[in-house]
Amino acid sequence: MSQPSFRQMTTTQPQTNSKQRGDQLTKRQYVRFAFYKVDPIWRRLPSQKQAEHKQELLETIQSFNRRMLLRPYSLMGTRADAELLLWQIAESPIPFQELAAAIMNTAMGGYLSLVYSYFSQTKRSIYEIRDNPEEDIERLIIQPSEARYLFVYPFIKTRDWYQLSLPARQGMMDEHIIVGRKYPSVRLNTTYCFGLDDYEFIVAFETDEPSDFLDLVQELRETEASRYTKQDTPLFTCINMRLAEALDALGGPPIAQPVEEDKQWEEWVEVAPLEDFPPGEQRVVYLAGQQVALFNIDGQLHAISNRCSHARGPLSEGDIEHEEDGTCSVHCPWHYTKFDIATGQPVDGVATIPVPTYNVEVRNGVIFVGIQPE
Repeated sequence: MSQPSFRQMTTTQPQTNSKQRGDQLTKRQYVRFAFYKVDPIWRRLPSQKQAEHKQELLETIQSFNRRMLLRPYSLMGTRADAELLLWQIAESPIPFQELAAAIMNTAMGGYLSLVYSYFSQTKRSIYEIRDNPEEDIERLIIQPSEARYLFVYPFIKTRDWYQLSLPARQGMMDEHIIVGRKYPSVRLNTTYCFGLDDYEFIVAFETDEPSDFLDLVQELRETEASRYTKQDTPLFTCINMRLAEALDALGGPPIAQPVEEDKQWEEWVEVAPLEDFPPGEQRVVYLAGQQVALFNIDGQLHAISNRCSHARGPLSEGDIEHEEDGTCSVHCPWHYTKFDIATGQPVDGVATIPVPTYNVEVRNGVIFVGIQPE
């Protein structure tokens, strides 16, 4: 499989400056795919014990939401050797280690086996995406979508692939990209694990249409680059679920609460003491599986989505500008786009869609960022 993203985007701005800006500012992300399987003995425990174990595990995993992006998936019914996936994304591998240890220290941890664990990192590809060069910068960050299905697998290229000239490989990658563009419903996240893990790449495809993914993979088998794939198994079909639902799929009495359609749920995350976040500071906060950019502008706290609505550039790394009308805006570091920090509305540049805003409160000297129903 190839590395480029298959979601097509357009831009009208020059590429060179934004690519250089992206190189300078955006940090690589660490990524982990942890697959678990429960011991059948657990399913023979008393129902009350099962419910207590799942509730403790739920609270333990959720306590790490402020430190990483964490998405749960169920593999019940799709694989025999794995039943639960925790897709983790962070700026350091330390939270991965701490989460793994915390899970094993729960009562249910004694019945869980970590059957597969893949560790990787984002980086820019050496290949050009000729029809959309800015798409290459996007791959420095991963923002999981709400797609129903996730297909994950590691793969290794043959050594002969790396002995080919770069122009020869680029030509085969161009063919790969053309095929991928035919399936816009399939979004690809590629991460690299040279020296970090046994494989070379970990790819994660998101889609609501499994049949599109099947057709895409079949067509990619016919490309020239496919000849140079040494290994691309195992392959995991994962179903997007809330964490409580994914735990309920393992067995035992349900602990997931029913979700009402179109209902907003209140959720807050503790950030830091106010004294540790002085005017001029800006940082990333993790909330409800999303990245939020938090700003202290002259003592006023504001929180908006960290991802530019045009190409997902990291707004927490952007420059702040005070406008003549008294408002304040942030520049996307990848393109010329400005967003009003208070409203999330684009005020200039290529973006036309606003970014979400979040509530900020200071409670007893501590900053909280949250979602609050209207």
